[in-house]
Amino acid sequence: MAPQPPEDDAVDEPASDLAVARAVDPRPIESVAADLGLRPADVEPRGDGVAKLTLDAVRSATGSADAADGTTVLVTGMTPTPKGEGKTVTTVGLGQALARLGESTAVAVREPSLGPVFGIKGGAAGGGYSQVLPMEAINLHFTGDIHALTAAHNLIAAALDNHLHQGNDAEIDVRRVAWPRALDVNDRALRETVVGLGGPARGVPRENEFVITAASELMAVLGLAADIADLKARIGRIVLAEDADGDPITPADLGVAGAAAALLRDAFRPNLVQTVEGVPALVHGGPFANIAHGTNTLVADRVGASLADYLVTEAGFGADLGAEKFAHIVAREGIVPDIAVVVATVRGAKRHGLEMWPTDFDALDATDPEAVRAGAKNVARHVEVVQSFGIPAVVGINVFPDDSEADLNALESALREINISVARSTAYRDGGEGATGLAELVSERAGTGSFAPLYDLDASIREKIETVAREVYGADGVAYVDGAESDLERVEEWGYGDLPVCVSKTPYSFSDDASLTGVPEGWTLTVREVSPSAGAGFVVVKTADVMTMPGLPAKPAAERIDVNDDGNVTGLF
Repeated sequence: MAPQPPEDDAVDEPASDLAVARAVDPRPIESVAADLGLRPADVEPRGDGVAKLTLDAVRSATGSADAADGTTVLVTGMTPTPKGEGKTVTTVGLGQALARLGESTAVAVREPSLGPVFGIKGGAAGGGYSQVLPMEAINLHFTGDIHALTAAHNLIAAALDNHLHQGNDAEIDVRRVAWPRALDVNDRALRETVVGLGGPARGVPRENEFVITAASELMAVLGLAADIADLKARIGRIVLAEDADGDPITPADLGVAGAAAALLRDAFRPNLVQTVEGVPALVHGGPFANIAHGTNTLVADRVGASLADYLVTEAGFGADLGAEKFAHIVAREGIVPDIAVVVATVRGAKRHGLEMWPTDFDALDATDPEAVRAGAKNVARHVEVVQSFGIPAVVGINVFPDDSEADLNALESALREINISVARSTAYRDGGEGATGLAELVSERAGTGSFAPLYDLDASIREKIETVAREVYGADGVAYVDGAESDLERVEEWGYGDLPVCVSKTPYSFSDDASLTGVPEGWTLTVREVSPSAGAGFVVVKTADVMTMPGLPAKPAAERIDVNDDGNVTGLF
């Protein structure tokens, strides 16, 4: 049974996320599965309240003629502050609200990486009365999917260096090895490394690097694979390096695609858990939202959409990144949103209205309706981005405990004046009950659009980049520097010109400059590098140096996380 949110409006916020999670008497995971029409034989328990779907269950759910026919709700957002605006809380709360309205509902979110858990954010499973359970397990190792990805990634790296050591029959150019090593922690000291030192017995010396596992192309491959055969084929297509003639070298060339796929056999199967209110939740995959598409796995979405009347899924960062990539990459695989919720906050709007960078959160505490109204233009632009794909959009205002009524009214009225549908959500404090107004709005508007991508796959890569730059970001044009034009030519020569593009830029502005707030005008997108993620099935377009191995902050969350003598974890929140 779920704990009850406070009834007294004077109580501004619930207990800690961890305290809320521990107060829940969770339903047996078999009962949660039954809500989706799954039998006990369709799930493999992995501890209290956690199960993996069997491969047979996945095939049955995704392989029928009417698969993925539920209503898909995509949760995206405005241009965020560094602390985020609460998309996961809104996703979980909206799922719970739809269930309260009598709808069969599934929630789908990404798995937390240990990097953010021990770095800045702490736990990453939603919050308050809108979180997924068991919170500790999900944040700490969970079912081992990310560790399996780390092992598979490093197996490929080891095979590549072994090939160099054993004679290099493929004539790999050691100066053009692109495949790093991976680790699921934040460790800035490993951003640039040298391997193979110490003499001939220790390999061939070359420069290398580490990325956090969420940034591995294998994570994106897992996120978009349709089945085991597709998973193995995608792994085999990953570009690891170039040979002496400038042609790509892949895991298939090295003969290790099957071994890597074997390590990911169980990781491919979606994880089933539940929300605080017992709603089925699929927590699976976790690709970066800049160099990858930033959402949970395609297979989890397909299972949820086929087994529930409503699937509520989430995309990373704002609509300019997450929703755009969902539309151009994920939707082409068959998961088309019927409606999108753009999550907005008073503090986010205020940051844009005050043209603030870097973000001073103490300064955002002051009530300032005029700044909120000015910043609402950023929210409205994200709504326009979603609607440009033919997807209906509504705004969900994620209410924080300290938000003033004046600021909330300013944001609501500014959006309604330009005919944007909006509802408040107090899902953090009140669970599903706090998001029922938003759920009713979603039910009313879902399915009223007609989806269409902004570019065709047969357009050139340059045309795709410029379409996203102009139509989504609002740029005047695109400038290619640092060899990006040569990159374009090489990627198309290799045969990847018919893939969608995945633009990597700052999430803190529509532009490629984080300091440009609101809706910037009169600027040019600068492209510095273009490279194939051939296994994932897209071309990565980098507009700046991309941080693929974060560092720990001055006071990392790891310093407050502990375990007592009884094995109880503290400090996640």
